[in-house]
Amino acid sequence: MGYKNAIFVLPDNLIAAIQQHIDGEYLYIPRKMENKKAWGELKDSKQIYSQRNAIIFEEYKCGITVEELANKYFLSPKTVYKILSNMKNNK
Repeated sequence: MGYKNAIFVLPDNLIAAIQQHIDGEYLYIPRKMENKKAWGELKDSKQIYSQRNAIIFEEYKCGITVEELANKYFLSPKTVYKILSNMKNNK
């Protein structure tokens, strides 16, 4: 997400109105509901993590310990437990 200078995109009267409420601070303007993107929709992140989590689950079923999986994938044991729990609930 990039920032845009309001001077270049908003009319002066709107900038003045906004300055009455928040002067010189950052302001986040959320997307319209119809323009929202789901997490991982813009990049392949969701698919990449789903594949990784499936592999972690299969390796766990083959006897690899949570500690070993955490070290192998650079995750905390707590995160590995969450992945395993989610994978068990989704199958």
